[in-house]
Amino acid sequence: MSDVKKVVLAYSGGLDTSVIVKWLQETYNCEVVTFTADIGQGEEVEPARAKAKALGVKEIYIEDLREEFVRDYVYPMFRANTIYEGEYLLGTSIARPLIAKRLIEIANQTGADAISHGATGKGNDQVRFELGAYALKPGVKVIAPWREWDLNSREKLMAYCQQHDIPVDFAGQKKKSPYSMDANLLHISYEGGILEDPWAEAEEDMWRWSVSPEAAPDEPTYVELTFDQGDIVAIDGVPMKPHEVLEKLNKMGGDNGIGRLDIVENRYVGMKSRGCYETPGGTIMLKAHRAIESLTLDREEAHLKDELMPKYAEVIYNGYWWSPERRMLQAAIDETQRNVSGVVRLKLYKGNVIVAGRQSDQSLFDESIATFEDDAGAYDQKDAEGFIKLNALRLRIAAGKGRKQD
Repeated sequence: MSDVKKVVLAYSGGLDTSVIVKWLQETYNCEVVTFTADIGQGEEVEPARAKAKALGVKEIYIEDLREEFVRDYVYPMFRANTIYEGEYLLGTSIARPLIAKRLIEIANQTGADAISHGATGKGNDQVRFELGAYALKPGVKVIAPWREWDLNSREKLMAYCQQHDIPVDFAGQKKKSPYSMDANLLHISYEGGILEDPWAEAEEDMWRWSVSPEAAPDEPTYVELTFDQGDIVAIDGVPMKPHEVLEKLNKMGGDNGIGRLDIVENRYVGMKSRGCYETPGGTIMLKAHRAIESLTLDREEAHLKDELMPKYAEVIYNGYWWSPERRMLQAAIDETQRNVSGVVRLKLYKGNVIVAGRQSDQSLFDESIATFEDDAGAYDQKDAEGFIKLNALRLRIAAGKGRKQD
């Protein structure tokens, strides 16, 4: 007899999670609560309600979390210029803490004993969901069907649906993309299919959000982004909420062939994985943020921040958003953003994001010192001689002792 009476499931309404609803009901003889989050995946989420009702679900949560997602997760991450392994903008990783938080909140609200998700036992998402859940509710039970059942293929899932009269659009399923895709306002990811061969080039018709750089307009698009303490608050002078900013930049970037990425990454669970990502808005945001920081951050502050970033990226990628180390790093990062305000002008052209200008009232750029013209004594070039000799002292001593220099 199962001790689980009620479980909250992260529910998309697709094949996998529809099977999971029925499987949970049968295996655990429990009530299932479904939670569907709209975080900008670009698909209608409301049909999930009808699908859940057809499966006998009585408590159905469908929530628009786009603003919270960008404001409280994406923006804080971009203040750090976060990229994993030099390329990945962490579009999937950053969505998981919010979903885990809402799963736990709904579990508390409904008196559920457990939560459940559709992440597989081979991926990172199982780790991210569950680390978040345990951090927020230490004693929660987590049910991960992919680690328990033997429905390990699409054919078995479809057969289960037919056997249990699960309402799935079979005609639509036959036309399903060969790729495993995950989308939110920050990105869309593609895995599986021919992408499992690292030598195979991604097919052009795979990409959903962007035109190819070759097909992008022959005329550049200019855009001005206004920053306030590290966050974009306006586009071309028009104030916008965080999620509106990202929606707008996704459209502009996609139209100009910006944001495609094809990488082989190291998963936390130990394997290498090849994936393709579209992150048009995020690619623009990163370039612009670094441009405004180049004006407003002190040199050592900027360099130390860049040293912290890989660790911060690893923490998020591995699922430790709710950890003390992430909070500690976030506090340090946010402190650096006090003066990161101003405007950046960008040129978007055939897959490229080019900085065309930047200005700030908090700028540390002093033209009177940096100029190649007469600086009227603002900088005494003779001072450089002592500076160089002092910094060369240890090198001169070592060379004088005959130490090898090659």
